[in-house]
Amino acid sequence: MHKGIWLGLGLSLCVSGAAQAVEPGQDDLLLSSPPASSGAGDVRGILRARDQAMLSSELAGRIVEMPFAEGQSFRKGDVLVRFDCAAYQAQLNAAQAATRAANEQLGHNRQLAALNSVGRFEVALAEAKLSEAQAQAQVYQVQVRRCALTAPYDGEIVQRKAQPFESVSGGAPLLEIVDNRSLEIRLLVPSRWVSRLKVGQSFTFVPDETGQPLQVEVKRLGARIDEGSQMLPLIASLPVDAKGLLAGMSGTARFAETP
Repeated sequence: MHKGIWLGLGLSLCVSGAAQAVEPGQDDLLLSSPPASSGAGDVRGILRARDQAMLSSELAGRIVEMPFAEGQSFRKGDVLVRFDCAAYQAQLNAAQAATRAANEQLGHNRQLAALNSVGRFEVALAEAKLSEAQAQAQVYQVQVRRCALTAPYDGEIVQRKAQPFESVSGGAPLLEIVDNRSLEIRLLVPSRWVSRLKVGQSFTFVPDETGQPLQVEVKRLGARIDEGSQMLPLIASLPVDAKGLLAGMSGTARFAETP
């Protein structure tokens, strides 16, 4: 009877220990663990995009246009978000009018100074007012330019964080974008491999989603080994002709021989 109780407790402890070994937040350790059917030189990897960003609003305002939906492609320079900028445009028009007036006043004072009708102080004061008006106009020009958020590179919309006709505050996230043409493979390899890994070394990477082996090369190694897991980041480049790959895909890296 007691033997059966101890056996049950032992099994419970084993099951509990196995559950604790896969705690949430240990993605990096799981990423580097080879699958049950893989060889000793296999590690898990994931595709990451070099060019990906969460675009935020640089000013507070109401969105009037978001021409691209999730999953759609765009080109560098395309307008991704446009704000209602009637107020900023009116302020810019007023500042530009003040600049023209200050410029006319400066010209008039210079003519009077040539006739000795005004002194150098009046001319200098007119010059200062013109500089102030020009600076104010430049401030409003920057704000008006921020009314249209343009694409920094070719890419695709991952997710909209806001919708047309919503009012957002400055710094609010608007769009998550990614360029799937700039993909890299990120691996976590055992630190004991570091002495035999080198830039340009080739190995095979098989994405789970496609099952098609890709011949890839080590592009760079991480600058630091993680003290807890004793793992080293490794980044590899994909072949130029690789097609049908998306950021977030995972797969298995297979080295010809274990470093």
